[in-house]
Amino acid sequence: MAVVTEDQIREALAGVQDPEIKRPITELGMVDSITIDDTEIVVHLLLTVSGCPLKDTLNRDITAAVAAVAPVHSVRVDMGVMTDEQRKGMQEMLRGGQAQRDIPFAQPGSLTKVYAIASGKGGVGKSTVTVNLAVAMAQRGLKVGVLDADIYGHSVPDMLGVGDLRPTQVEDLIMPVPVALPSGAELKVISIGMLKPRKDQVVAWRGPMLDRALVQMLSDVYWGDLDALLLDLPPGTGDMAISLGQHLPNAEVIVVTTPQNAAAQVAERAGTMASMMHQRVVGIIENMSYLQLPSGERMEVFGSGGAEQVADTLGQRLGYDVPLLGHVPLEEQVRAGGDSGDPIVETDPGSESAKVMLAAADHLIGRTRGLAGMQLGLAPAGRL
Repeated sequence: MAVVTEDQIREALAGVQDPEIKRPITELGMVDSITIDDTEIVVHLLLTVSGCPLKDTLNRDITAAVAAVAPVHSVRVDMGVMTDEQRKGMQEMLRGGQAQRDIPFAQPGSLTKVYAIASGKGGVGKSTVTVNLAVAMAQRGLKVGVLDADIYGHSVPDMLGVGDLRPTQVEDLIMPVPVALPSGAELKVISIGMLKPRKDQVVAWRGPMLDRALVQMLSDVYWGDLDALLLDLPPGTGDMAISLGQHLPNAEVIVVTTPQNAAAQVAERAGTMASMMHQRVVGIIENMSYLQLPSGERMEVFGSGGAEQVADTLGQRLGYDVPLLGHVPLEEQVRAGGDSGDPIVETDPGSESAKVMLAAADHLIGRTRGLAGMQLGLAPAGRL
């Protein structure tokens, strides 16, 4: 029988990632020790917290990794918990040695594209658009995070089927909740709803509290290396939109509207607000655009032309082209998927709604990052 060494086991375990942090368990210091005898290999694993919600996943992945290099041995995973000192050490490692974490997406070297999904009024399906765009991007192979910044109407977790889950906290570092999709795509999500003691608790915050909540979800959450971060904003042009402009001036804004004139007019204000905060508006999506009848005709339940009006008005007002990314029809399965936590682009990618969302995601992914409409941090030099 071939001799199995501890180095071989550790090398195999280096391929096992913590499901929440997405870093190798060996790098995180979670592998405390390895015991090898003639018939059994025991991996002593240190969990970040005693109630780790994904310990079964870790047990399965570790067992499979060790069995691949030691097929004649049985494998057992003994789980303990990190000490306070060990957790602080891991936290410092994740923060790159910094005592206090900055907002990583606001740093000049950040390669993460930040998309803020905004609307002038509520009820236009902004959260539905956010969730489906995020899933579409994840399906395309991007590393995607979703931040539900709609403090009062946080519905994103339920729409992704993780409404009852809570994030793991390592010291004062919060791990976003991972979402594994049936297609194999993955994304990360955080919401104020996940941080409340009770799901039914009402959030009654104003100005400074809202700003603090946004900063915490941007800086105290360990997002890791993301290609795209999507923020579902509250409707309107209030405190959260202003805070976002202050903390993430280079975020790009997608405005969601419905076809009727009343929604289009307030959507224009949301786009104008973004420009005032030095953010670029990168597209308009019209939701609930029409209802496809069995006869093949389209019933324009809420009228027509709203998105075109918003795109044209903002283009003239802002001085650059604001593209119309698509018209999402009224489809029952979109509503049903939102209620059940099954986004339409995942469950029925051939539906018209999914096609529009996927095409919008492809357009956003394929864009080059221009400077038009962005804050450059330049100031005029004084005259001599």
